[in-house]
Amino acid sequence: MKYKTILLTLVSLLMLACNRAPKSVCTPDRQAGAVIALIGRVVGPEHAGAFEVNVTGVQKDGKDYFALYGHDGRIVLEGNDGVSAASALKYYLERYCNCQITWCGTNLDLPEELPVPADRTERTSPYKYRYYLNYCTFNYTMSWWDEARWQREIDFMALNGINMPLAVTGQNSVWQRVYRKLGFSDDDLKDFFSGPAYFNWFWMGNLDGWGGPLPQSFIDRHEELQRFILHGERALGMTPVLPAFTGHVPPAFVKKFPDAAVRKTSWVEFPEVCILDPDEELFTRIGSMFIEEQTRLYGTNHLYSADTFNENLPPTNDSLYLSQISRKVFDSMRASDPEATWVMQGWLFYHDREFWGEKEIEALLSAVPDEHMIVLDLWSERYPIWKQTNAYDGKQWIWCMLHNFGQNITFSGNARSVANDPAAALHDPAAGNMRGIGLTMEGIEQNPFIYALFLENVWRDTPVDLGTFVTEYTTRRYGKTSPTAIAAWNKMLPTLYENELTNGGNESIITGRPTLKRNPEGTTNIRLHYKNRTLVEAWDGMIACADTLAASDGFRYDLTDITRQVLANYASVLQQRFVEALGRHDREGFEQAAERFLALIGDLDTVLATRGEFLLGRWLRDARAMGTTPAESDLYEQNARNLITTWGNKECRIADYACRQWSGMMSGYYAPRWERFFEAIRAAGYTMDEAAYKAFAASSREWEWQWTLGHESYPTEPSGDEIEACKAVHARYRAEMQCEEFLDNRDFTPTAGKELI
Repeated sequence: MKYKTILLTLVSLLMLACNRAPKSVCTPDRQAGAVIALIGRVVGPEHAGAFEVNVTGVQKDGKDYFALYGHDGRIVLEGNDGVSAASALKYYLERYCNCQITWCGTNLDLPEELPVPADRTERTSPYKYRYYLNYCTFNYTMSWWDEARWQREIDFMALNGINMPLAVTGQNSVWQRVYRKLGFSDDDLKDFFSGPAYFNWFWMGNLDGWGGPLPQSFIDRHEELQRFILHGERALGMTPVLPAFTGHVPPAFVKKFPDAAVRKTSWVEFPEVCILDPDEELFTRIGSMFIEEQTRLYGTNHLYSADTFNENLPPTNDSLYLSQISRKVFDSMRASDPEATWVMQGWLFYHDREFWGEKEIEALLSAVPDEHMIVLDLWSERYPIWKQTNAYDGKQWIWCMLHNFGQNITFSGNARSVANDPAAALHDPAAGNMRGIGLTMEGIEQNPFIYALFLENVWRDTPVDLGTFVTEYTTRRYGKTSPTAIAAWNKMLPTLYENELTNGGNESIITGRPTLKRNPEGTTNIRLHYKNRTLVEAWDGMIACADTLAASDGFRYDLTDITRQVLANYASVLQQRFVEALGRHDREGFEQAAERFLALIGDLDTVLATRGEFLLGRWLRDARAMGTTPAESDLYEQNARNLITTWGNKECRIADYACRQWSGMMSGYYAPRWERFFEAIRAAGYTMDEAAYKAFAASSREWEWQWTLGHESYPTEPSGDEIEACKAVHARYRAEMQCEEFLDNRDFTPTAGKELI
């Protein structure tokens, strides 16, 4: 206890010192102290004394580096900054202790006496920037994070060499101060700030007020949280990216400044928001005020995120207009920070690619000096826009893996691209001013394999050999080498983790709004990019080594995850069986198939309940914990429920976009929704024509909305044993899955489908 108290005191003093340091950069000695504190958190006090930290403050040949070696019986972690030294710790734990740390399963089975390296090992990173996070991550995953959870993620970043994290928490405090100085009252702003699960779309100018009104206590709480985050990141030598002004103004702005040019824009089906014209003098003034206020509150590392047209089109493709917008946005940054560098997501060039041709992209980028702009090529592993834009016309740019949408739970990825393409781009003359790599996923805490593979690139300039990586990854994760487990992963690698068909992988028919269609598409696209036969064979392999690897937390997660995927996919076969029964007017067959479908959802819920990562109860508990009053807790719980179900109001067309295959969601939301569907079919005389379906859909949308307002509780602690639950499901379903329509993904065709919806 005394040791932990000393560590906490040291961390607090380091944070305070870093915040006061010039340009928010910590000295090497302070960074070394932060790494020492990280070691204590990661390996515990019983092993922390075995390490020595040396932060040199000097790069090798202009590159970040780390070194690992022994000295006087201690393990020396050396690096030019805190992140590099922390990366040496990860290297040591993996190579010398056969350990692994991920979001979803960790192996830290350390020997009582840690081995001291006999030789010096040194690595350099070819990438100046190692970027992390997407605006969406701050809501789909991080909406309810507290200091303790953020500290674990900051440690994770440092261990994995991340030095450029997006840091947008606490923005509302800045906005509130700026607009108050401009004469806005709190009443003027009450319809401006969104609820806490929708901040990122509010910050990007997509919506106002949804999920609010936001209590002042939350604004104050997140101001303190942002200070904590930034202190922790800077203490390790990271350079956080803070937000900048892009023109989004409150609805009351048009009354306060009636002569200002303000345009209206809308996103999805949300009410219009107000965007101040960059030609207005007020634009530069507000942008400058924002940077000044933010710097006063949080300091600066001179990196600013701004996205002027996030999933919204400019009013014209006139080159002069596009250049003027960029110049005004950049000028508003530079007016308060002459060292400002603009960090722009390149998502708009993909999302609205029909608008953004070569001429338009060049116009938007050309107004900013090359050395003062960094473009995130947001989805490089699937759609490398840099190849279509002359590598962003000389701007610095970062090769990014997007991978995930809405933090959906599904096996997916592009392993060959992730293993090979960063190094290929690095050595490609056509890649221009590529300066880094980054992770820009919408949600984390899923698919640990593909993220570990990506992060293998940080300290190398050559491709990652996938065969070697799978062997090393599974051995560290499971604590021993298992040929059976390696064989299972080698089945998944060229199939499940090579997705060129769907965006972010497939959903399950279970998580979409009930339908008789085989593939609802839209936000519930169940189309697979692999054959179920491969998935099931890999599942068999994982089940076969369940007893020998049962001590591994990582294995237990992986076995649960693959069992989840098999059941989620097999649900489509059962769904089409009750569709076929309806087509044959076979009531008994329908009832049997419907019962079997609901039973599978129940079995899936039981499997998911064995792991904390798959519990709805934790998401809701953490949301309620942010409240300082019962009313606030109720509001935050509604935000939490809303985001992962209807997303917006009951008519929102992106409902189920952020669907979650979690225990609690299965039993409390998806199963009851399907039960209502089956009741509607019975009430319609065992059919479902268009009129009957429309009536059901309207009723179902109302039921969904009422669920978002509910307060029923769900377990927050796992129940049951992962191994036993997965074995039981395998025994129950494996034989019946031996059918062509499932293993080879053969489409079912309803026999009398004209009236079926």
